[in-house]
Amino acid sequence: MTTPPASASPDTRPGTPRDTPGDTPGENRLLEHIEQRTRALFATRPDVPVGPGDDCAVIRTPAGDDLLITVDQLVAGVHFDPATTSPDQIARKAVARSVSDIAAMGGSCWLATATALLPQGYADAQELFDRVHAHAEAFGCPVVGGDIASGPSSPLTLTVTVLGRPHPARGVVRRSGAKPGDRVYVTGRLGGSLASGRHLRFEPRLHEARWLCDTLGDRLHAMIDLSDGLGLDADRLARASGADLELDAAVIPQHADCPGWRAAMSDGEDYELLFTCDPDATLPDRCPGPDADTPGPSLRWIGRVLEPRDTRAPHARVVDEKGEQRPVRHMGFEHA
Repeated sequence: MTTPPASASPDTRPGTPRDTPGDTPGENRLLEHIEQRTRALFATRPDVPVGPGDDCAVIRTPAGDDLLITVDQLVAGVHFDPATTSPDQIARKAVARSVSDIAAMGGSCWLATATALLPQGYADAQELFDRVHAHAEAFGCPVVGGDIASGPSSPLTLTVTVLGRPHPARGVVRRSGAKPGDRVYVTGRLGGSLASGRHLRFEPRLHEARWLCDTLGDRLHAMIDLSDGLGLDADRLARASGADLELDAAVIPQHADCPGWRAAMSDGEDYELLFTCDPDATLPDRCPGPDADTPGPSLRWIGRVLEPRDTRAPHARVVDEKGEQRPVRHMGFEHA
């Protein structure tokens, strides 16, 4: 891998893309509140090894097997334009978002459920559900149940829950395992997902996550999928791990249509994998593809994990083109 140098435009969808420090974002504040309220409950539940605060919860069956479970919503006007997005595109994105969470934990898909809140008189309901079933089966998690509701002024909303299984050898990969000294890597390229339409056709990195688990084993320490933006999600990984992440703006991989590193960090909905691993791990410049004719995404070393400057507030930061360090917690998309 290329060694990072020593030094090191928000999209227009509804929400709050930011790249400047300020108060704790509303969505982050709500997530932290939920985690704090449930932490004590799950501390006494050996059948829930991982509760809120990661890409998936982990449930332990009476037989001792661990299952991954995740749920995600897709809302018209927030995650897609209902006037220009086909039922097939809507269905695929709804399923793929939850599948990406399974990938972030190093898992494989098993089963799914799907619920829908439909606008009254929605004409494409049958096609939509046919495509949900087809895409879920293609990802290895056939739909086994769900629910339907309708309302006169409701935006089309799809909610997909996916159950999965951890990697059989590596086990669950959490976002809380980054260690000082680790290198920080990202798969693929970032930025411009909404404007380009890539947010409707991204490929969840299931194959790449399995390959990383196979290749690195216990040297793969932490992983998260980039749904809300590299900046915001890197900060989530840092806080969960109790360590600082320092990223180098000069080496962040960008799509050709991305206007710069700030957009690459802030736009969101890239659904690539951000992970940390032992500094002595050797990785190629590209993940292997699913077959000989299909190249995999690039792999880029973009930063390092450090001891936290403040143990009460571990965070991620980026070294910009002037060599200045900038916090990244507000570089991302927020719903609240």
